[in-house]
Amino acid sequence: MAQMGDNLVDQVAQLNAARNLVLGDAALYPQIVHGILPIIGAHSRLELRRWGSDFLAETFASPVLATAQKDVLAEKVLQTLREILELPEGDAAVLKSVVQASASLYPLVFRHVINHPAATAIWESMTAIKQNILQRWDNFPTAVKICCVKFVQRIIQVQTPGLISDPRRPEQNETSLAIVPRGHALLTIPNLEAESSGLLDRLLSVFQENSSDPLFVNATLNCLSVLIRTRQSISNKIISAILSFNPHKQVNGPMTPSLRVGLKSMERTTRSLLVNIMKRSPNHPLAGKMQQHIERMAQSRVEALDEISRKRTLPGETIDSLESAKRARMDAPTPPTVKIPPLPQGPISYSQLFTLTEDAGLSSFDVKQLPMDLIVRITVPVLARIDPSVFSQALEGIRNRYQTLSQQQAASRQPAAVEEEEDDYEPEYQPMDVSDLGPDQPDATKPEVDEFQPDIVSLGPFVLPQPPPLTEDEAGELGRSAATRVFSMLGAPDLSSQPGKAQQRPLGFSRLAGSTFDRDAWATLLTRLATRAPAGLEVDTGDTKTDRGLQKKPTVSDTVRETLYRYILEDFRSRLNLGISWLNEEWYNDRIQLRFAATQRGEEDSDEPSVPLHYDRWVVRLLDGILPYLDSRDLKVLVRFLSEIPEMTIPVAQRVASLAKDPERVNLCVQALLYLIMFRPPAREMCLNTLEDVYNTYEESRPVAGKILVKWRPAAVETQQSETPAETSQQ
Repeated sequence: MAQMGDNLVDQVAQLNAARNLVLGDAALYPQIVHGILPIIGAHSRLELRRWGSDFLAETFASPVLATAQKDVLAEKVLQTLREILELPEGDAAVLKSVVQASASLYPLVFRHVINHPAATAIWESMTAIKQNILQRWDNFPTAVKICCVKFVQRIIQVQTPGLISDPRRPEQNETSLAIVPRGHALLTIPNLEAESSGLLDRLLSVFQENSSDPLFVNATLNCLSVLIRTRQSISNKIISAILSFNPHKQVNGPMTPSLRVGLKSMERTTRSLLVNIMKRSPNHPLAGKMQQHIERMAQSRVEALDEISRKRTLPGETIDSLESAKRARMDAPTPPTVKIPPLPQGPISYSQLFTLTEDAGLSSFDVKQLPMDLIVRITVPVLARIDPSVFSQALEGIRNRYQTLSQQQAASRQPAAVEEEEDDYEPEYQPMDVSDLGPDQPDATKPEVDEFQPDIVSLGPFVLPQPPPLTEDEAGELGRSAATRVFSMLGAPDLSSQPGKAQQRPLGFSRLAGSTFDRDAWATLLTRLATRAPAGLEVDTGDTKTDRGLQKKPTVSDTVRETLYRYILEDFRSRLNLGISWLNEEWYNDRIQLRFAATQRGEEDSDEPSVPLHYDRWVVRLLDGILPYLDSRDLKVLVRFLSEIPEMTIPVAQRVASLAKDPERVNLCVQALLYLIMFRPPAREMCLNTLEDVYNTYEESRPVAGKILVKWRPAAVETQQSETPAETSQQ
């Protein structure tokens, strides 16, 4: 036995030495892990299993070990972890480390299975480990339960759709259900979503069951913060569950020191979580409720402390049940009596029915003037501190008022009905119609003086005359002035930034254009006023010179376009969004007009109308206004403009190539063309032609442009290099 103990001590010493080696050099992790797996297996001693499971949990949680190496080691480790977990004996230290290692392994295995649909064995091992942990979750000790919370949090995070930062680089996106391809051989998306939803409900049940275990509650709150930050689809559900949890409402027995510390820690963790959410998202739709919940928890803590410090009465009887004589002898406080003032005479309103104060100032105060959050903040503490006896007397007084008014109204209806039955007959007086008199019978009711007064009553209704029609010049002037007034709203501050207005979340594609009445809405209105308003009114047949002369007059749309152009050029770096939106609207309008003209041309055989196109003109003009002010630091501005305009044309590419005339802006020109070549395939050939012209024309661009053309058009570089020695030899 002594020899076995010595061997165990030597093995643990060697394993600790191996751990020190990998802590000094992370490149040794694969060798050490492969070497210790036979030693720490399910058939080894308990001390070795403890050390091995702890080392594996530390290995896969290490930030210095590369993800690719973890992915390779995961296949070797899973079977060992599964065998250790399935042992009948449940050592808390071993289970804790195994669950931690499984939590680190689950995202790695999930991504490996996504990329390798034929990896059936590794997925079966991971599924068996997951089912074993979830089935034994409730029976584990508290330390292992906390590790299970982290494991479940990883499962929910992986099996819930996440954000796709770059669809072109799936290997750099976060591991989530969003990167699972449809029709995967092993991963069924509906089943994984249902499993994650059920695990989330199980995780949130700790708030509904009013658990008094502060360690478990705090561990759950800390894990939920990650899900709230990374998974927007389930964040509101999690926050709503947290808002229904108040640790101070769980006190049923006496307040012990340990229970007080636990309640304080749960309240502090909940408050920190909600405060961090509000700091990260000040415009969160549940920000008001979170602030109210924080104040409610603080009020509950004060009430709990007051309840503890308050002197307790005898268990057999209470002061409220004492008789008057006992109250006098024991000096017990007599509950105050509420004075119910009589109702005024006449009709009674609802406010008068529920008003019990005789103060004229309080009765005339309009509570609607106060904001709702302030009313809630005042009402909740007042209702919590109100005397129950006073409240009962007030309710009884209002009830008596209502019953008295109901009886009076019922009594007043009965005599009225009797009088109607008695006075059923009432002769109606019908005066003689003036028109019934004959022409020879004078009107006896009119004096003779009325014959000389004008008959004013016979005049008909007065109607304003229609305004004269506007001329074309007047209509154009009024339209231009209206567009100028609308354009002035771009300089006004946003309505959402005014004090007293709540910040609204952007509605994205589901919003209506121009429905928010902010600067973006007015910009949308102006761009569509310039593009869509004159749609169908600018068709030119081109027959007469008169028509061409009329077209030279500035229209409302041309005025808006010119004003937008000047406004954008005043500060094009900060107003580039407006320019891109405007050009997209112009391009869209041109395509719709061309499609409509083609439809009309197919139905009618008359002269073909020509549709004026505005996109090609204004994109070149706007680019001509921007290019003189660009320097080498404005690469992002130029690339964004060229990448977000709806169509690349040859004139636009030529304008970009003109930047190479300036030696300081050659790199700006080449880098912009390179971006279009790589990420805008429809314009790739056009941009390659432009880059080749720049390479052949400007000698300063050849070192930079040559590297790009070698990859995309090596023949152009070879031709240029062959021509250069020939020209040199001729000289």
